[in-house]
Amino acid sequence: MSWAAHDLEPYLFRAKLGGAISLPLCLAGSYSPDIMSKWAVYGLDFSGDAKLVADPVQLHRGWPGVGFTHSLAFGLLMAGLILLVSRGNRMWALSFLLGAWAHVFSDTLDSVGVMLLFPLTDWHLHFDAWQYVGQAGRKEDAIAYYTSLGGVWDILWATWLAFHWRMFTADHFHREIVPRDTFWLWLRTRASDSVMLTLYRASAFFGVASIAGWYIWALFVNELHPSLDWSLGGPQWAPRVGPP
Repeated sequence: MSWAAHDLEPYLFRAKLGGAISLPLCLAGSYSPDIMSKWAVYGLDFSGDAKLVADPVQLHRGWPGVGFTHSLAFGLLMAGLILLVSRGNRMWALSFLLGAWAHVFSDTLDSVGVMLLFPLTDWHLHFDAWQYVGQAGRKEDAIAYYTSLGGVWDILWATWLAFHWRMFTADHFHREIVPRDTFWLWLRTRASDSVMLTLYRASAFFGVASIAGWYIWALFVNELHPSLDWSLGGPQWAPRVGPP
């Protein structure tokens, strides 16, 4: 699984594709595959001891389970529903689809992967760049992810986004973002400019803060293997987990 990449990818799509992308809908698409499952995968406590399901991997990425959310078909289905509900707003539908598919392809990089072509097949596409450790709870997952190539993946997105820092200025938001997306035009009648700007920046701030915070936790606070392991499929101390 990826962590902050899901928070940051939509901003880069908006920076590169301009007015063709609705950032709020792209972010919704990016978050959608995990909404129904991530809380159950980690359990009810920070350590991961209070499990809600016997097999978190099966629930999150398998079938039976909600692994269908990590498929191309799920993004298409949800985009179709958005197109219907929004009365033909292609920009919103395509933005959601792009976000959902970006999430799916990002998650192919871990050892479990995704059922990319579900429902045609439950075969998992996985590249094993880093270990899936979600079944161990949020704490160990964070340590494993940010001491492996997963953390490097997040840093790449954050670094790329830093080159587009101007898109987070108030001037850019009001001049380039708001007039080109009916979502912000709708929200402008219901919220102040400061609230809108805060919402616009929120996911990027959360993503960058998450990278910094979890790296500090993984390398300096915890006492469980506080060292970087950038070997393919690492970290090597993590339990080996493959597709369900």
